[in-house]
Amino acid sequence: MSSYTVINPADETPVTVVEHLDPEATDEAVSRAVAAQRLWSRVAPADKAAVLRRFAEAVDGDRENLARIEMANSGHPITQARWEAGHVRDVLTYYSAAPERLFGRQIPVSGGLDMTFQEPLGVVGIITPWNFPMTIAAWGFAPALAAGNAVLLKPAEWTPLSSIRLGELAREAGLPEGLFQVLPGRGSVVGERFVTHPQVRKVVFTGSTDVGKRIMAGCAAQVKRVTLELGGKSANIVFADSDLEKAAASAPSGVFENAGQDCCARSRILVEQSVYDRFLELLEPAVAGVRVGDPADEGTEMGPLVSAAHHAAVSAYVPEGSPVAFRGNAPTGPGFWFPPTVLTPASRTDRSVTDEIFGPVVTVLPFDGEDDAVTLANDTDYGLSGSIWTRDVGRAIRVARAVESGNLSVNSHSSVRYSTPFGGFKQSGLGRELGPDAPMSFTETKNVFIAVD
Repeated sequence: MSSYTVINPADETPVTVVEHLDPEATDEAVSRAVAAQRLWSRVAPADKAAVLRRFAEAVDGDRENLARIEMANSGHPITQARWEAGHVRDVLTYYSAAPERLFGRQIPVSGGLDMTFQEPLGVVGIITPWNFPMTIAAWGFAPALAAGNAVLLKPAEWTPLSSIRLGELAREAGLPEGLFQVLPGRGSVVGERFVTHPQVRKVVFTGSTDVGKRIMAGCAAQVKRVTLELGGKSANIVFADSDLEKAAASAPSGVFENAGQDCCARSRILVEQSVYDRFLELLEPAVAGVRVGDPADEGTEMGPLVSAAHHAAVSAYVPEGSPVAFRGNAPTGPGFWFPPTVLTPASRTDRSVTDEIFGPVVTVLPFDGEDDAVTLANDTDYGLSGSIWTRDVGRAIRVARAVESGNLSVNSHSSVRYSTPFGGFKQSGLGRELGPDAPMSFTETKNVFIAVD
């Protein structure tokens, strides 16, 4: 087995060494999961629900520890990390109601009775990214477990620690041995085995579009279910009739939260030409006010980038001579720090406009009228999220219907909730996570006809 040294991104000190699984160990985990799932599928729905609620209670009791782990591993500000741990608890609580609500149907037919049942798929492999390790993992494992499946979770190599702790809490809460296993390892080893192993019946992947395409192609060989939540280059559309002060004040949260390492980041701000200059005047103090610093400080709003390699990748988008309108502040010295940065490129085809930077860098572009705003918003391969700012309700609905994106908010920078569907259009993903129907994506509909003649 290989190993990985986890580095604290705020000060570049080693945190711990994590052993990686090899293909043989992954296969053994699959075998354990198959056996555990067979037993889990026979557990009464009310008892499944009770176990999931105990899991939620265990997470709740460990929130501060989970937050400290995430802060050290991922560089998330402590207040954000506490919210993330609480979110995992809430997701588990929400989906603990699902086992008793996986309803089938009775269908009128002649000559007998026809019924449908929702049957679990079996073993589900979940591959999570490094940007939101806890929350995105919960979006997959909570509904999958509620639907009667076993779960194998492969966290990102850079940020495995909070997922490992969630696996420990699951066992402490009484989940059957082997039902929920966390398997640290390389994507090319553990993740690839999820794709190729015939007893892994579904793969859930959150990450880059390029890797998602390869996973989708690999799953096709076995006609294997797949849910993909991939890249984004979301637009924040600001019309002249909007509350400009509110739109400008909220824009930093829409793109700089988690240091811009968010597939939903509104990293293109599109502003109607007539108010473009005024919006930039309002945006500058809002960006300057973002508190970037020690993640352990209760007042910190933005921490460092996750790694040296990622810092270099983000920096490449802001070379010397870039059209920087203004920047915020960031610490100097050890740590992978990058200041909030606002660019005003002259061209709509500049790579800062078209590429997913995945860092605290935002472009601001003018548009002329509603049609131009929609055209510019849709001029991307991605379609995950976005915001629309206007006081005109009719315009808000028209533009929301016209923008090719899976999750939009009007007069808000937030569009993700565990009680509503989440997923992308175009190359931002396939399938829908979250919401009341999420457990159904981890089941097969079985149809049974009973003759009475």
